[in-house]
Amino acid sequence: MDKPMNIMLAGFGGQGILFAGKIIANAGLIDGREISWLPSYGPEMRGGTANCSVVLSDEVIGSPLVTTPDVLIAMNLPSYERFINSVVPGGVVIADSTMVGSCTMRRDIEYFAIPATALAEKNEIQGLANVICIGKLLALTGFSSEDVVKQAIDKSVSAKHQDLAEANKRALQIGEAWATSEC
Repeated sequence: MDKPMNIMLAGFGGQGILFAGKIIANAGLIDGREISWLPSYGPEMRGGTANCSVVLSDEVIGSPLVTTPDVLIAMNLPSYERFINSVVPGGVVIADSTMVGSCTMRRDIEYFAIPATALAEKNEIQGLANVICIGKLLALTGFSSEDVVKQAIDKSVSAKHQDLAEANKRALQIGEAWATSEC
């Protein structure tokens, strides 16, 4: 990794934004990278706003704050609208088109629409649109390897919910395989 990868994940509370960030951060740990994981959510939690900053780096990280992300995963329209203009030129945006519904007017970024929520429902893995988006991020950026991200899923899923680890791994593969539409 030549330079740090600054990632912002954003959506409603209950969409698994913080969990998705935790998977990415754990993949960085397994890869031996420096990482930071900084969750942020409103007092409402479920249904309120939630976002999570993750930094992956081969160097010491000076600040966990991500104000100009290289990557934005937007899981709903309010989050897309809030963060789209902060993405660095040349950055990558992955939008859950089921919830965001529109393409960007920015031409200085790579924009990928994936109907993650609809794909999760179609594949009977409701609630895993977040991991589908991680799969697309993995396919687009190679931030880690598939095997390492699967290990990160195992590490991130609580002992109480280990029965969901395989569904999360399936969601990852669905995201990796999806031929996203570019605007």
